[in-house]
Amino acid sequence: MKVSWQKWCFHLPLVQHLKSYNLKALRSDLKAGLNVSLLDFPQGMAYAMIAGLPVQFGIYASAIGSTIGPLFASSRYLMLGPTNASAVLLLSAFLVLDVSDEQRLVVLPLLIIMVSAFLFLGVFLQAHVILQYVSRSVVVGYITAAACLIIVNQLRHVLGIEVPRSGTFWEALILTGARLLEANQETIFLSLFTIGLYLLCKFFFKKLPAIAVALVLAGVVYYALNAKGLELQTLPPLPLASWPVSLPEIGFSLISQLASPAFAIAFLTLLESSSIAKTLAAKSGDRLDVKQQMFSMGAANFCNAFASGMPVSGSLTRSIVNFESGAKTPIASMISGGILVAGVLTLGPLIGYIPKAALATLVLVVGVSLFQYKTIKTVVLTTRSDMVTFLVTFLGGLFFPLDMAIYLGVGTSLILFIKKVSKPSIVEYAFDEQGALGERNKASSDRPAISIVHVEGDLFFGATDLFLEEMRRMVLVPHLKVMILRLRNARNLDASAALAIIELVHLAKEEGRSVLVSGVHKEVEQVFIQSGLMKLIGSENVFHYTPQNLTMSTRNALKRAQEIIGRDDADIILLTQRKDNKRSRVSKSDRESH
Repeated sequence: MKVSWQKWCFHLPLVQHLKSYNLKALRSDLKAGLNVSLLDFPQGMAYAMIAGLPVQFGIYASAIGSTIGPLFASSRYLMLGPTNASAVLLLSAFLVLDVSDEQRLVVLPLLIIMVSAFLFLGVFLQAHVILQYVSRSVVVGYITAAACLIIVNQLRHVLGIEVPRSGTFWEALILTGARLLEANQETIFLSLFTIGLYLLCKFFFKKLPAIAVALVLAGVVYYALNAKGLELQTLPPLPLASWPVSLPEIGFSLISQLASPAFAIAFLTLLESSSIAKTLAAKSGDRLDVKQQMFSMGAANFCNAFASGMPVSGSLTRSIVNFESGAKTPIASMISGGILVAGVLTLGPLIGYIPKAALATLVLVVGVSLFQYKTIKTVVLTTRSDMVTFLVTFLGGLFFPLDMAIYLGVGTSLILFIKKVSKPSIVEYAFDEQGALGERNKASSDRPAISIVHVEGDLFFGATDLFLEEMRRMVLVPHLKVMILRLRNARNLDASAALAIIELVHLAKEEGRSVLVSGVHKEVEQVFIQSGLMKLIGSENVFHYTPQNLTMSTRNALKRAQEIIGRDDADIILLTQRKDNKRSRVSKSDRESH
């Protein structure tokens, strides 16, 4: 029974925090929870508006994410709730599916359940490992494209014009531009007034929650103007003490339609949340379990599917506020969630006094803030591959649905990564007469040669062709008698690598050469045994890696090579990989006596 309880505690990290919880930690968590909730309430409405949903869906999602997530979360600072990135991706999915406002509320619960299912599946398959192969340029490109789509989709509310919904930025821009002359002057005035209030709070009253204050004051001003006959569209009020339950409608046809956007949202939330959580863990010195964090997001999304919510992810702004406000435990997130629950149940009717134009204006401001100019500059100017990945993702997000942009960006990132690691450039070094390492003299020598090939990095299917090409060239070097493959730093050997080495051994035997292997780890040994390489090369010609002495296996391989040749004055040719990953030849004739 004790073991079972300990395993359950592992899946509930919150229990570990509660063991040492005290009044001092509670005070810190109360302060952080209150600060976050003041930002969370208006942001939740804004993100729901971005997604084209009723504003209360954003508040519900924030409340559930802030309450359920901390039960399972590894990070004590990460705040779960709707975000710009996930909201705009949800909007793009709705527009591509071409569903009406009423139909969105019908398909949404099933979509969220599918997002949750993908996250749970990712936990089981250890999918978080894939993130290290996805360039940061993908995220930057996606967020930049999403910012453009947010801005163009909110212009119709800011200007008071009617514009048909569209699934891409380019189409939305054309449709909005065609209706600019129909802009409503009163709506524009209120929008400009809201921006003025926001900027005033932002720059002169920095301790106040600028978005919340701007919304409240805009609502007060509109209420006063409405009494004098000004009528503008407002947000629908929420019934007092009302929180509807949502039930998914399941159908195979609908599941197939929602699979792509659900997977894209799940992948994006994992990418976004892990990046934020790692940053905060590095600042605080905490240890982060990404797999556990993924499970917490899956649980929060699953609950949101039945609580009239929307997909949740890790929020950068709210997480930073939580961290800087001095939160000690995940209880701070739960306090914020509790305040949101109380607020939506008691203040719901007051939402009806907020003009749509005011909220849309603040959403537009948030969209503009997503343009990370310094980050974009770094991404574009650092390397060519980063620039290409960014441009493919960004342009894909402008002309195609955003889930397609993510797939294009991730695909480009992986292709460029594989292209880099699949070029194991081989460089030839040797010792000169004075014992120094340098370029090998190409003049012929009558002495037999022993080549030591140092294989560095990944040796998988993407790298084997070039590896085999280089090895074939080396096998044909005049006077070469023995080739030693040093695999101590080789990783990810697969069937393609095994077949390449088998082909190399056969070619070497045809040319009268011998192949030895040194620095063999257990993983490499397993591949050798299962593929038949161990039998082909001979166990006496395979030398295992010894952590106590890093060079022992290569030294033993050299002794074995001397036995095969029958003399100890052979030329030793060292082959390794250039640090700049560019193919070149640097070798010098030498003579080494043993």
